[in-house]
Amino acid sequence: MPTILLVEDDPNLGQLVQEYLTMKGYATDRATDGNQGLQKFMAGQYDLCIFDVMMPKKDGFTLAKEVRMAQREVPIIFLTAKSMQEDAIQGFKVGADDYVTKPFSMEELLLRIQAILRRYQRSADAPEPTVYKIGSFSFDYPHQLLSRSAENEPQSEIESPAQKLTSKESELLKLLAQNLNQPVSRSFALKMVWGDDSYFNARSMDVYVTKLRKYLKDDATVQLVNVHGEGFKLIA
Repeated sequence: MPTILLVEDDPNLGQLVQEYLTMKGYATDRATDGNQGLQKFMAGQYDLCIFDVMMPKKDGFTLAKEVRMAQREVPIIFLTAKSMQEDAIQGFKVGADDYVTKPFSMEELLLRIQAILRRYQRSADAPEPTVYKIGSFSFDYPHQLLSRSAENEPQSEIESPAQKLTSKESELLKLLAQNLNQPVSRSFALKMVWGDDSYFNARSMDVYVTKLRKYLKDDATVQLVNVHGEGFKLIA
């Protein structure tokens, strides 16, 4: 049974959509604001997300960006009361698979869901990468190993053994590698790797970021930079 996360602040519409999708055979969880939606997403496994654009605490676009950092492949449909082209453009920029303008028919929403799930099902056999290319580095996530690639490198520069990473270092580097050349917010990284964004965990993460910079310093084309007001970005 496909599982859907619905985040809609209108209680009447939210309940109506949830009941309809449940009746059609979709297990549907519902949240009423962006923060609650992110918490549910992190705690569950979903085949598709439906996000209202205008919501309290965290709007649908911001929620989609954070969800994409955690799981790039989950399909997202936006719901909005606006018909402005700018909303549609912004939605697709943050990774929307479709865009439905209110008011809409339940049948239309169902057909869009079915079409998207069929499209994703065709590519479902493609496994998530376990080895990430970061400049001249190869990061083997399952074995927690970071090593230089010999390709186009002088032998004297690649004689050092592979660096064995700790679990936290591996989780943090994987998150950054999954979002290569894209900013990852401090709060999001803390919640994903440490479980919460407390002050003490934040200080701990700064230490791990410093360690990762040290491991990556041998390749001048690779940088782990601070992004003011956002968090970190791994550039390669």
